[in-house]
Amino acid sequence: MKKLGIFPHMGKEKVCTNLIGFIKLCRENKIEPYIFSELCEEYGCEGYNPNDRKSLKKLDAAVSLGGDGTFLKMARHIAPLGIPGFGINFGKLGFLAEIDFQGIKKAIARLGEEKYIIENRSLLRADLFKKGRCAVTVDALNDFVLTKGTFGKMAHIRLYINGKPSGFYAADGIIVATATGSTGYSLSAGGPLVQPELDISIITPICAHSLTARALVIPMSETIELDPGDEDMVLAADGENAAEVKSGTYVRISKSPYKMQFIRLTGRDYYQTWQQKLMRNL
Repeated sequence: MKKLGIFPHMGKEKVCTNLIGFIKLCRENKIEPYIFSELCEEYGCEGYNPNDRKSLKKLDAAVSLGGDGTFLKMARHIAPLGIPGFGINFGKLGFLAEIDFQGIKKAIARLGEEKYIIENRSLLRADLFKKGRCAVTVDALNDFVLTKGTFGKMAHIRLYINGKPSGFYAADGIIVATATGSTGYSLSAGGPLVQPELDISIITPICAHSLTARALVIPMSETIELDPGDEDMVLAADGENAAEVKSGTYVRISKSPYKMQFIRLTGRDYYQTWQQKLMRNL
């Protein structure tokens, strides 16, 4: 039996309503469901601890039940361990959670029959340096965002690429996104849509105080440094605050050693997906 770790968004009523049925569907397709340790007794499943690597390593695959935020939280736990995963969309947009609610039965049947492909996506890594030493290291599948923390105050950020001065931004902040994250915050800030398997970084200013400030796309092999000078800022990774960037510190962003293994259970084309989801009236 394939051991499938379930990462549900228990704050969504639709997820809670359908969780028992989903567990039953897994068993019908010879898949052994695992769920958070605190929920395993309630749902009659084997349990795992998402914060314990040894506990997670017993999983063969993982699935998120929710939206893209739920998928990103799952990815944070499983990507460093090389555990492949996929998402079932119980939210609105769902670029990362490619399986819609109506397609659950077919998707789980294909998983049980091992009729899927694995697609590798690159992550970015941010290192926060204080007094020449790396104090914080964090990885992101979608993006890093450096802002003042409270919008309404303009941030002033110097950009260096491979150690060379490459820009100065007076803006609400700056986003450094992966190709996977090109459909997220970066897109809302005016960044481009990028085919998600490409190894690139997208540097997008947020509401820049300049008519010429535009998104910049560079190879992920290039090293990016963001220097806030004497201003205090906040670094967020995949939508969650990761570190305070105090005066005198800077952020170095480079390609992460980890990959996120996406389980692709449908033949859905990227370009078709972009059209369907972006043209939908939300």
